[in-house]
Amino acid sequence: MTLEERLEKIEAMLVVLVERQQVREWYSVEEFARTVGRSEFTCREWCRSGRIKAEKKHSGRGAHTSWVISHEELQRYQREGLLRGR
Repeated sequence: MTLEERLEKIEAMLVVLVERQQVREWYSVEEFARTVGRSEFTCREWCRSGRIKAEKKHSGRGAHTSWVISHEELQRYQREGLLRGR
């Protein structure tokens, strides 16, 4: 492996690390699940049942909407856990 190839590999890994640490206003269910170490299915069920506060937003896929979770809700979940169900 050449020095140039090694540098490219290191740069790619740095991009992944920066994206992981980036604070966003809203997280998709996939991003939320990855952050909290749960499956996407479980997190979508939490959204549907009101166990976490989430909103439906247009996803760019026509008329279909997707659940999104705010950064504040992510922090609240990490501090306090799930809300009581509806």
